[in-house]
Amino acid sequence: KARDQESVDVIMERIRFTSEYAPFADADFVIENVTEKWDIKKKVHEQLDTVCPEHCVFAANTSALSITRIGSVTKRPGKVIGMHFMNPVPMKPMVEVIRGYHTSEETIATAKELLAKMGKECVVVKDMPGFVSNRVLMLTVNEAVFLVQDQVAAAEEIDTIFKSCFGHKMGPLETADLIGLDTILYSIEVLYESFSDSKYRPCPLLRKMVDAGLYGRKSGQGFYTYT
Repeated sequence: KARDQESVDVIMERIRFTSEYAPFADADFVIENVTEKWDIKKKVHEQLDTVCPEHCVFAANTSALSITRIGSVTKRPGKVIGMHFMNPVPMKPMVEVIRGYHTSEETIATAKELLAKMGKECVVVKDMPGFVSNRVLMLTVNEAVFLVQDQVAAAEEIDTIFKSCFGHKMGPLETADLIGLDTILYSIEVLYESFSDSKYRPCPLLRKMVDAGLYGRKSGQGFYTYT
């Protein structure tokens, strides 16, 4: 435990906390991880673009928003890429890397090199709403919420089936609580608006829980209670 604490202390010494953009003036690579709302993402990338040096790469850690669209609000679309880290990040060795329309091969190579230094593997996919992981995952989570709403099974029973029958480490509703039900809702709304397909219609229960402030782990209550 002493060695673990020493490692934490050493790591924390390398981290600087700030609420200003000015310290990014000497950044080589920025991983952005703000909430899944376009207006906020847009503002952050516009601000970063005015401060960061021309060679700096912007990696958006987004669940569903278009990397091409994010790149379009900057003067460096070739240096904008998606890096979708999976939850829980320390336990997941794989990162979904998203190539925007203008993302350069050099940017992809730089992102791969950085991820390798983090001990992460990656798969590069094209830019479409939800990419690969969340285009499938959000449907699964949303349908699981419908099962709860329709009283087919309780949350714990649904998650148990996924863990025991399919070998998942976490069920879809445990995963939703970990990600944040508000983030789940934002992501499924992006898919619904992007594809105009009713299969992505957010479950009313999901919307009601978010309206009630039940976001999952971060609020202490979601499909499960956290103390």
